[in-house]
Amino acid sequence: MTLIAPHIEAFLREYLGQQRGASEHTCDSYAYSFQGLFEFAAGRLKVQPSALRLEQLDATLIAAFLQHLEADRGNSAQTRNVRLAAIRSFFRFVQHREPAALEQIRRVLAIPFKRTDTRLVAHFDRDEVQALLDAPDPTTRDGVRDRAMLHLSVCAGLRVSELTGLLIAGVGPQSSSVRVLGKGRRERALPLWKPAAAALRAWLAVRGTIATPEVFVNARGEPLSRWGVAYILRRHVLIASQRCPSLTGKQASPHVLRHTCAMMVLQATQDIRKVSLWLGHANLATTEVYVRADPGQKLEAIEAIVPPDLRKGRFRPPDRLIALLKAKM
Repeated sequence: MTLIAPHIEAFLREYLGQQRGASEHTCDSYAYSFQGLFEFAAGRLKVQPSALRLEQLDATLIAAFLQHLEADRGNSAQTRNVRLAAIRSFFRFVQHREPAALEQIRRVLAIPFKRTDTRLVAHFDRDEVQALLDAPDPTTRDGVRDRAMLHLSVCAGLRVSELTGLLIAGVGPQSSSVRVLGKGRRERALPLWKPAAAALRAWLAVRGTIATPEVFVNARGEPLSRWGVAYILRRHVLIASQRCPSLTGKQASPHVLRHTCAMMVLQATQDIRKVSLWLGHANLATTEVYVRADPGQKLEAIEAIVPPDLRKGRFRPPDRLIALLKAKM
């Protein structure tokens, strides 16, 4: 019997953290996936999570967990696939450490990903963006911080991990640009528009001298977490919805601000390559989703095409008496 705890610790700390050099965000995402799996397995098998054994995590239990995510927790198929990707990565790691469990591991690795719908990206329009940026109160310290954070999110299109990980050393002179370390450890420099730079300068002026190297900190001087950023955003969306009712019920998350930035850059430049460079995408195909979401791209195609003529004619409703007689025949 093989306890699962030593394997998962080695996977997260040694394999992901040291050998693969995965980011803290990636490790946190994997750890959250396993937390849900182990809590589900412990409840199903009536044991403590620390007492779970590798042999107990078979394909049947993994499939039941994935079904639980969608049916009971209401997660989307995309979330289900993210959890499965973490599980499969772990079992590929374990197969070299426990050759005796190879058949069990192969059955787990054979669980397929679920096909998902590819929907248009959610984003805010110009009026909604302006209402959101005006929501923070600039007469308070938190309001100055939140205003700078929202302006920077919309202007630079940062991932939430890039926003929370932005360092004081990464802010350029006069706050005219920022340097961020993105996904895949790719570094990029981004210029800021004047209002965003002014908002960032205002926050740095009231931030004070704090040992924390991150730009955005909470009231205790600690770096903001991505959950803290999401909470702040939801609070200001609620305030902005009073001025802009179209925000009510609209999806709001830090990644929606990233999508909003992408749409603004695409509409301004009409160049998908510049959008890809701005967002730090490794593959141009990833950026094509914004072309599908922008109706202006299709309007140009419509205006360039000479459509076929419409056949002329006028509809004349049939006589009521004749229609009644035909219905009785």
